[in-house]
Amino acid sequence: MKLTYHGHSFFEIAGKSGTILIDPFITGNAQASHIKAADFKDVTAILVTHGHGDHFGDTLEISQNTGALVIGVAELAKYCAKMGAASHRMHIGGKYQFPFGTVKLTQAIHGSAFDVNGQSIYAGLACGFIIQMDGLCLYHAGDTGLFGDMELIGRFNPIDLAMIPIGDNYVMGPEDAAYACKLLKAKQVIPMHYNTFPEIRQDVNEFIQLLKKESPDTNALPLQPGQSMSL
Repeated sequence: MKLTYHGHSFFEIAGKSGTILIDPFITGNAQASHIKAADFKDVTAILVTHGHGDHFGDTLEISQNTGALVIGVAELAKYCAKMGAASHRMHIGGKYQFPFGTVKLTQAIHGSAFDVNGQSIYAGLACGFIIQMDGLCLYHAGDTGLFGDMELIGRFNPIDLAMIPIGDNYVMGPEDAAYACKLLKAKQVIPMHYNTFPEIRQDVNEFIQLLKKESPDTNALPLQPGQSMSL
């Protein structure tokens, strides 16, 4: 499996049975200046945590260009279908077996709405994803604050890699994110959702030091936008 971080909360994961994107925010994202939506030619599915523009991003364009299945909560997926994209409706706590692997939706403490012509359209609940793919368990937390049931997520899912926001202001800051890793008992963590905008500027080294204290068994993997790794 090859994982590429494209900045903010956008990940590309290429496995044996397909390639998935999570929160493909490209247009307007300075961290994703190395790519364009049109660069994605072979995408199996797009997982979207919520409807805010910095996460929903270029979902519709990529789905319409590639036929990729958009996976998210029912309200978000229904909107995508209305806009001509293939979609699969799910909701918090549900899981489904796709050709590329299994996806389960977790809660995330955050809002969710589309901005359409200056109007906010309700996009359902925000969520996170547990992804079972190529024998590995991945957790993308989405935009969220710290919540105690992360301990249950870690208890029932042996997480090989977690993708956790650290930017503060809209999501967890470094302190809460480090404690989240303790609850999740993840083997590895990639910090995300930071340094995209002034309000979420963070020193990733602060998070790494806090992680060593809170969850010393979790290995931090601070990827740069455009950087890839093998799992």
